[in-house]
Amino acid sequence: MSILGRRTLVGELVAEFVGTMILILFGVGVVAQVVTGKGALGDHDSIAWAWGLGVVLGVYTAARISGAHLNPAVTLALAVFRRFEWRKVLPFALAQTAGAFVAALLVRWVYSEAIAAVDPGHTIATQGIFSTLPGNGALNVGLGTALLDQVVGTAILLFLIMAVTDPRNNAPVAWLAPFIVGLIVVAIGMAWGTNAGYAINPARDFGPRLASFLTGYGTAFQDQNGALYFWVPIIGPLVGGVLGAGAYIALIERFLPAEQEQSEPGRIPTDEPRTRPTAVAHP
Repeated sequence: MSILGRRTLVGELVAEFVGTMILILFGVGVVAQVVTGKGALGDHDSIAWAWGLGVVLGVYTAARISGAHLNPAVTLALAVFRRFEWRKVLPFALAQTAGAFVAALLVRWVYSEAIAAVDPGHTIATQGIFSTLPGNGALNVGLGTALLDQVVGTAILLFLIMAVTDPRNNAPVAWLAPFIVGLIVVAIGMAWGTNAGYAINPARDFGPRLASFLTGYGTAFQDQNGALYFWVPIIGPLVGGVLGAGAYIALIERFLPAEQEQSEPGRIPTDEPRTRPTAVAHP
């Protein structure tokens, strides 16, 4: 393989950056459309589907190069269970967060007039376009419940990603796996969106949150009650991801037939020959 075709760390980081950026362009973009359109241009279902499709397209973009984690919770969980190199965890997380940040800035720029029309003061009314809030900014949900929600939601995410990408567990063929992963995110959005907006991804939440803070949302790191909230969709997913991946390994993987693996659970299947341990796929 030529040097231009090698999976260098730089190439992997670029893939994670671009893949996460695509995810956020669709995810934050659809929320901006629904909020500024005041429900006339979409609803909760369109938000759930657009987030899922964003995952699909982001994974298709990055899977062959980096494994398409697109989520620090995925990266950390795989490293904890020796499915990914620890030295890459922080660089991957930074690349993912940077991709989310840039995508959110693009959405903020393109939707600036529409946001100003419905919320000229850039208040909590439109803050949810970019980052999650307990009870979606409308219900009185405590920080403890929101944190638990993020732990459980991300545990479900990692458990199912491991299940559908495990080659010993009838993993989907390479071209279909990203679509199945996207459907997992759609399902989580439709079932686990009330308490904390199903961030289930620290980069997805913190990158856009920072972008909104730098562009006029002075309360971006707080919830609707003024409590410091930004840490909940960071800590919750990181803990939940490890728990979910560990649960899959303990409850399912250990009982699967001992066949020769073609790739590690969590990595989107590809048709290329396996030459070395690589990363894992995700939203």
